Amino acid sequence: MNAPVRLPYLQGYSPELLAQVRGLIDAGRLAETVARRHPEMHEVRTERALYDYVHELKSSYMRSAPPIAKVAYDPTLHVLKNALGTHSAVSRVQGARLKAKREIRIATLFKEAPADFLRMIVVHELAHLKERDHDKAFYSLCQHMERDYHQLEFDLRLWLTARELGAAPAMPPSPA
Repeated sequence: MNAPVRLPYLQGYSPELLAQVRGLIDAGRLAETVARRHPEMHEVRTERALYDYVHELKSSYMRSAPPIAKVAYDPTLHVLKNALGTHSAVSRVQGARLKAKREIRIATLFKEAPADFLRMIVVHELAHLKERDHDKAFYSLCQHMERDYHQLEFDLRLWLTARELGAAPAMPPSPA
């Protein structure tokens, strides 16, 4: 008998839900299921396009949040270290004042992710501009920017699981 598949991205979910996921894995349908739910790819491939994408979301939902100096895809962010995106503030002294330049970095794997997942991770990092901790206020802000935030976070975890299992989700090619 085979040992059950480890599901590191799904820790904390109910045993019933994990059983459903294992059923999809055993049937070889996890990647297909995720791809069917999130078929749309994005065109945000360059650093400039990512910067514009993040600023568009920020200006729509968080006009009063501090400005963002830099947005970049980061190949050094690794899923296994639990970092799909980061936010940081680099402080510098300017005269008698301390200035902070904020940066958002998104894992490079999101260049090839469905559009919904890129939006979810950007919303997550933008929410950190106002809320540092993953608390009720943080998730409320995430849901304000993306109504289906929690479902997208779960589906992203399924997508990551399918990738790790070597079942690259069958995504339609991006339009040229």
